[in-house]
Amino acid sequence: MVLTITILFSLFYLYQINKMTFALCQSREIPDEKQPKIYRTVNILITILILSLYVEVFFNV
Repeated sequence: MVLTITILFSLFYLYQINKMTFALCQSREIPDEKQPKIYRTVNILITILILSLYVEVFFNV
């Protein structure tokens, strides 16, 4: 049950973060060559955050 909720939350959260990253790239007029690096960095950091959240919740439940 915890895994299912975490996966659904993670997908929604990653979608929202990517939407905000896109808006940032558009508003700051970041060149197309640099955008993949920004997306990769943000997605890796958010994935680490989500995994640490899952581990914390899993061991506390």
